[in-house]
Amino acid sequence: MTNRKTRLYSGSRRSARATAAISEGSGRVLINKIPVELVTPYMARERILTPIELAGDYRDRVDLDVRVSGGGYMGQADASAIAISRALDNWFKTKELKQRIMEFDRHLLSGDPRRKEAKKFGGPRARRKKQKSYR
Repeated sequence: MTNRKTRLYSGSRRSARATAAISEGSGRVLINKIPVELVTPYMARERILTPIELAGDYRDRVDLDVRVSGGGYMGQADASAIAISRALDNWFKTKELKQRIMEFDRHLLSGDPRRKEAKKFGGPRARRKKQKSYR
C-alpha cells in the first residue's frame, strides 16, 4: 500500500456542501465518484471546470476527488468549484494562480454568503405583499 499525501478542502453554496480531496496524480477529477466529463447538465459541468481551466499546467499534476451533497445541481456545482479552487490554491501556494482565480471570480476562494430571505406574513413571498385599493 502506497502512502499518498492527501489534503481535504471544503466549499459551500447555499445549502450545498462539498469536500475536495487533492493528491499528487495525473489530472483526474471525480465528482461523487463520477468523472467530471460525464456530469450533467452542461452548465453545471462548466462551472465545476472553471477553476481547473484557470489552473492551466498545474491541473495535470494533481488528482481531485470531490464529494458534494445538499442543495440543487447549480448550488452543488458552485460548492464544488469553491472547494476545487481552495484545494488548488493551498496545494500549489503560488501568487500567480491565486491572482488568476481572484481576477476571474473572487467568490471562488472566499465563498458567497448570500442566502434566501425568509417568507413573511401578508404575501406570497419574502417582500411581495397583497395590493390594497381603497382610495
